[in-house]
Amino acid sequence: MSLRSILEFDAHISNRMRVAEQPGLLRSISVFFAHSGDSWFWALALILIWAFAKDPFWRKWSVVLAGGIAVLIVFVMTLKFTIRRRRPEGEWGGIYRNTDPHSFPSGHAARAFLIAVIASGLGPAWLGIVLWAWAPLVALARVAMGVHYASDIVAGMVLGILVGIMWLEIYTPLLAWVSSWLWFPLW
Repeated sequence: MSLRSILEFDAHISNRMRVAEQPGLLRSISVFFAHSGDSWFWALALILIWAFAKDPFWRKWSVVLAGGIAVLIVFVMTLKFTIRRRRPEGEWGGIYRNTDPHSFPSGHAARAFLIAVIASGLGPAWLGIVLWAWAPLVALARVAMGVHYASDIVAGMVLGILVGIMWLEIYTPLLAWVSSWLWFPLW
């Protein structure tokens, strides 16, 4: 089996999952989940949680999650600009196509699974469960809307899980060091 045949199979499977050009409920649901993993959405949500949470648990939760996402960005962008796989052709997702023309790995899938891993590690348990249900829907929606191939989301999933596990192991000393340089507490 050659790399070319694997990529052709990947494109075939991805095309069969695609609903971007088909109006209806499945497309609407896919649009919602495809956008729910957007980085700007999570950045805004985490800033709001940090700024308005009265409970230090949620402030810490938002800082730890934001730190994990920042580390993940480095991995995702390094891979994207090293591999340079073009996104599938399509009309939907112009902002993604213009600002980030590379598809491998899926940053949305990586971010969604990283968020699920970190939420599971930090708690509460109910939120971890919700986010583990949400993460694959984000990943599948990216293929359904034609901005990723199936292999992009699988790679993103694996990367997000691995970086999430790694971040849970190292965030305590790293964020303590960052906190020592700031004029305000992180949480």
